[in-house]
Amino acid sequence: MPYTLSELCEYREEIRKSRFITLAAPISSPADAQAFIEQHSDLNATHNCWAWKLGDQYRSTDDGEPGGTAGRPILAAIDAQDCDQVVVLVIRWYGGIQLGTGGLARAYGGGANKCLQAAAKIELISRVPVSCACGFAELALVKIRVAELGGLVVQETFTGNGVDLQLAVGERQIDALQSLLADLSRGRIVLER
Repeated sequence: MPYTLSELCEYREEIRKSRFITLAAPISSPADAQAFIEQHSDLNATHNCWAWKLGDQYRSTDDGEPGGTAGRPILAAIDAQDCDQVVVLVIRWYGGIQLGTGGLARAYGGGANKCLQAAAKIELISRVPVSCACGFAELALVKIRVAELGGLVVQETFTGNGVDLQLAVGERQIDALQSLLADLSRGRIVLER
């Protein structure tokens, strides 16, 4: 199950006199990622390397480091931590000692990995639309049951007989929700896809 971050997180380390600051944050669009990179990059630093992943879309850059030693390891760290909808920026100030290509890949990928490990994460749930109808007296309990299973009430329409609800529920929770609602209403409430 993929995760995103709940907020910005930061990790700092020094490797052979080079200073690395890793910043990671949640994003909801490629424009969010680009805005984060532009806002947090340090133009006085030697390199501002980054990667982001948003569903099937991803981008990365080595920003002057040897090809494949920064952007790809950062992207690999995002995948290794099962993250999505995330941008990671690693800022490096060169300390005068060459790290070599393997050392650079370990420094960039390792910093991204440690930053994402320490970050507060939120599970990304893919929800499917379902609908049901309930009586006015059952509405509050139905909303509670939907929320307990991580679902959302998308729309509620009041009718003469009760309430028509449009819900978004995780695929795995549909059967459990149907069972809870049937128990609640003695079988009257039925989920429809």
